[in-house]
Amino acid sequence: MKEHQRVAVVLCLIWLATLLYGEMFAFWMPPLFSCSWPHQSNSKMAGQGHAGDYVKVAVIADPQLMDKISLRLPPKSLALEIAQFYTDLYMRRAIFSSVLPFKPDVVLFLGDYFDGGPYLTDEEWQESLSRFKHIFGLNTEYDNFQVYYIPGNHDLGYANLYSSKPEVIKRYEKEFGSRNYQFKVGKVEFVVIDAQTLDGKQNLASASWDFVMNISKDNQSYPRALLTHIPLYRQDWTNCGPHRCSPIINQRILRTVPEQEIRYQNYITEEASNRLLNLIKPVLILSGHDHDQCTVTHDTQTGPVMEHTLGTISWQQGNLYPSFMLLSVSNLSLSASREDMILTKLCFLPKQTHIYIWYLLLFVLTILALLFWPTGGLNVWHRFGDLVDSSKTLMSCNIFRDGTKEKNEDENCEYEMIWGADGSMHVIKKALSNPVTSPSDRNLVERGNAVMRPAAKKAINLESELSLDVDNHNAVKLAPRASRSKIKIIIQRLLRMIRMVILIAAVNVPLYMMLLFKDWIDK
Repeated sequence: MKEHQRVAVVLCLIWLATLLYGEMFAFWMPPLFSCSWPHQSNSKMAGQGHAGDYVKVAVIADPQLMDKISLRLPPKSLALEIAQFYTDLYMRRAIFSSVLPFKPDVVLFLGDYFDGGPYLTDEEWQESLSRFKHIFGLNTEYDNFQVYYIPGNHDLGYANLYSSKPEVIKRYEKEFGSRNYQFKVGKVEFVVIDAQTLDGKQNLASASWDFVMNISKDNQSYPRALLTHIPLYRQDWTNCGPHRCSPIINQRILRTVPEQEIRYQNYITEEASNRLLNLIKPVLILSGHDHDQCTVTHDTQTGPVMEHTLGTISWQQGNLYPSFMLLSVSNLSLSASREDMILTKLCFLPKQTHIYIWYLLLFVLTILALLFWPTGGLNVWHRFGDLVDSSKTLMSCNIFRDGTKEKNEDENCEYEMIWGADGSMHVIKKALSNPVTSPSDRNLVERGNAVMRPAAKKAINLESELSLDVDNHNAVKLAPRASRSKIKIIIQRLLRMIRMVILIAAVNVPLYMMLLFKDWIDK
């Protein structure tokens, strides 16, 4: 096998391993190595209790499916279709290869299922809904776990749209159910709030606040967890903890000019947040909306309460480190402490942007290697062998031995060239008048010094001049040949590179396509 063929085979294997990792193995890392259920990894709980002591809950936030609103591209355009495919494929791989292998009992979605939800026509909304169900495998009924949803601002809009687009509310509730409700998991009660209306005018916010008031009047038999898409109020520049990747976002509220209704807000206002905390009295708060991880602690009348704002599960929503969360909800009696009733664990998904950057770098490396790799190879082993042989030669030389060097008969003599009458040359050996005695002198003496007479020098000079004229004439003729030879070598290397790239692609492109569509097809 030739050297460039060996290089192509090595590159082909590197591409094979890269594609297998980037398109498949990377999504196996969370369930296999990097993440686990919090009750299994918690030092206080490890090795205690039984499997049924905790209900396992997986939490997903802000898939926000791309549509015509996302990139301002024409509907059905090729660019939009490609962006949608790769974004949807990532989330489908995440749910089937990273989340569901944990075998959760409950899956919670924290809102923002679509990007332009309130602004899509009914036909476009149904198409996005079909994509959402396909991505997360909701086309088939799940018998082994329950799914719960909460509304987000990209699903319904803010308070200013509730009155102007009531059909948006109707189609959401028809598909996903009520916007305010409660359900029980294990020994914990989860309260779902439509946070987009909490700071609206009284007639719009009344439904949500009426629900909250009714909850507060109930006899609280179980600890509560609050689920809200929009995070609760926190002071500007509040530290979000070690998992935050993007800059901290401070409070920002935009209102419509005539009605003064909210059309955007980063957090629920301080007044509404305190009211929620005092009425519901949660032991844990889960929120989304921010697209990045943030963990803060709220001081309440019943003590400090932790809020986890989850990052998006999509790699196209401004977060290079998509994530999801695992909850271990206690199924034991209420004798456990508040902190142990709900245990949390943040899990990170593969960094898809980094994977594509590595693909690009490997492609450039492949082209450069195929173009500039030496035809004879690097000959590392040959050069290493030459180095060993040279070392052996040096070891065998007299400079490493004891004793004196044998006498060289030619050191104390010189040679003289004499031209005869017939034009022939004779070499005569003569003894030096001053023999070489010291080692330093020996270095200066060449073996068999030759002394040329003027006649010999003249003949040699004439021959040298003739030879120089011939060489110059030949060099002028060889210059175009050398130029043509370089062009030929460049063309040969380009053709060789193209052949090797085709060979690498012939092996890896079918594998890549197989990996794409094996995850896209319904299971």
